[in-house]
Amino acid sequence: MLYRISATWARVELWAAAVLAVCVTLLVLLNVVTRNTGNALFWVDELAIYAMAWMTFLGASAALHYRNSVVITLLPDAVSLRTKAVIVKIVDIIVFGFALAMLWFCWRWFMPLELARAGFDTKIFQGNTFNFIYAEPTSTLGIPKYIFWSVMWLFALGATLHSTMHLMTAPSQIEKS
Repeated sequence: MLYRISATWARVELWAAAVLAVCVTLLVLLNVVTRNTGNALFWVDELAIYAMAWMTFLGASAALHYRNSVVITLLPDAVSLRTKAVIVKIVDIIVFGFALAMLWFCWRWFMPLELARAGFDTKIFQGNTFNFIYAEPTSTLGIPKYIFWSVMWLFALGATLHSTMHLMTAPSQIEKS
């Protein structure tokens, strides 16, 4: 069950990353055309950067599900299958710890309970916490940056889901699904 949820979420992440890759390409092409015609749209650069960041985080989370992340396999390739399984589980524990740390850092950074206690009034929130995450706009788009930074939540949640699945699923069960 957990494997299916993780697999479905990974497919959603990959689909969204693919859409964002197309958006990045189109934005860069738009930028080339508008600059060559002398009518540069400066917000295009910024939007392309944010789209690429979202694409990267979503793709990285999906890669955790498929175990397609960049790895160094020198040690696991040189040991027995049993030792390799232990190494893989140790790596799964480390990734799980990292994912939980990401959730914790997102919680500390966005402070959702404090924002709710302030009645979702960002000025009161800022005065109470000295956290200005909800006040900072993007340079050219004028959109609050926290909207773009929210990809960190998606990455942390996806990484936690995928790493939990790997911890709770034996490798032989994953290959059968």
